Amino acid sequence: MPEFALRELTKAIDPIAVRGTQDPAVTAISYDSRSASPGSLFFAIPGTHTDGHQYIDDAVRRGASAIIHASPLDHYPQEVPCVQVADSRVALARIAHRFFGRPSDHLVLIGVTGTDGKSSTVYYLYQLLRSCGVAAGFFSTVAMDVGNGLEKNRLRQSTPESPEIHEALARMVAAGFTHAVIETTSHGLSPRTARLHGLRFEATVFTNLSHEHLEFHGTFEQYRDDKMNLFRALRDNDSSFGVVNAADPNSRWFSEVTSRPVLSFARTDGDAPVPGTALSAFDCRYHADATECRLLPDAAEPIAVRIPVPAPFNVENVLAAVLVVSQLLRRPTVELITAIEDLQPVVGRMAPVRGSQPFAVLVDYAHSPGSFEKVFPIFRANTPGRLIAVFGSAGERDVRKRPIQGGIAARHADVLVLTDEDPRGEDPMTILDQIAAGALAENPSLKRDQTILLIPDRTKAIAESVSLARAGDTVVLLGKGHEGNIICRDHSIEWDEQAVAEQQLVRCGYEIP
Repeated sequence: MPEFALRELTKAIDPIAVRGTQDPAVTAISYDSRSASPGSLFFAIPGTHTDGHQYIDDAVRRGASAIIHASPLDHYPQEVPCVQVADSRVALARIAHRFFGRPSDHLVLIGVTGTDGKSSTVYYLYQLLRSCGVAAGFFSTVAMDVGNGLEKNRLRQSTPESPEIHEALARMVAAGFTHAVIETTSHGLSPRTARLHGLRFEATVFTNLSHEHLEFHGTFEQYRDDKMNLFRALRDNDSSFGVVNAADPNSRWFSEVTSRPVLSFARTDGDAPVPGTALSAFDCRYHADATECRLLPDAAEPIAVRIPVPAPFNVENVLAAVLVVSQLLRRPTVELITAIEDLQPVVGRMAPVRGSQPFAVLVDYAHSPGSFEKVFPIFRANTPGRLIAVFGSAGERDVRKRPIQGGIAARHADVLVLTDEDPRGEDPMTILDQIAAGALAENPSLKRDQTILLIPDRTKAIAESVSLARAGDTVVLLGKGHEGNIICRDHSIEWDEQAVAEQQLVRCGYEIP
């Protein structure tokens, strides 16, 4: 564990005032008083639901050796020094960078942002880099490799707080990694959280943008601008670059915010590539488990390839990863074909639940209007019978997206089973009523308690959807994907969507291999 004198760490920040003359040793960083211990430096962070300044006394009782705070304190503990700063989150990021040995200085950083496709693109980048012999690590919503091999991300934060980021990067450096691929969310890129403050990227990716997280950002424009901070954070050197999805009209905003070169990719089902792009996929033919298409790298001949993941948006995610690796390593696309055809999908993304049932069951993480617009036409096109959709919407998050989600689902699905996603402190039925209102407004032929069922208990909702399904139907379980718990008002329920679906199929008499 690192150890620094407090005065050494505070060189990384600009204190407004310092109370106390002590210079204690700092052996840990804490921003939650419950994790404070002897030797820890406690940061009082203002939050959405509470303010860390209220827990300074608790941190001191638990042994914190010093305090970093932004607001003046009503009283100052005499036994520990207190350092006042303008922004305790920025101070947290700067000191974490110093405390963990400035790990980002020793890594080539690649950042991926967008509403949808981030985790998949990060994972494809990681796989392609490794296939080219690059010692790469990554962390995303779903999984990570920070030196101990592939493991599940249990933090429930796609972009964790700055100490976790710098600690993960330090572990990568210690493991001998040279490259790190990071999923960068709008929350993580916002100056309000400063989670990614100070990081500089060699390559950045923009996948797409749609209505999401406005409960935090306030407006779509602010949401987009916060995401654009990734492209503002490109390194100022001769080799850094950005990559954008030419099909998304927001891509121009990302291209214009940086002086570094920005390359574009695009996908089309037509028989000709998209002009003006550095990498294009065309003549796409979609199958249940793969996509066949042709790739046209800039100024090259078309290349036939079989991408081992279904759906148009997955093709776009692969294109983004291929373009970054090709540009970063100066490798022609044709040299990456074998690696492309060996790519593995992300857990909980378009994942089939295989059993003896005469209908399809799929688990997917889609939980935003943008992702719904992408996945529902695919589900509909591949379902000869009825499409039964099981989903909800997060509590204490963007309220405005709920009726939008319901409306999109109602255009495509025959039966909606509305259920908990993460209700948190909200009333579950209120959330489901808001989704149902959007569904009924879009498709009045749907009926409450007949083709729109409100079942907050997610296990019961999945059980009901499976019991309703007949031969040729498709049951889609959306919104949880890989996630390991359901967050309620005062407790958390351990969760495995795939396992629950399998259990309910067995309960209905079907066999799981």
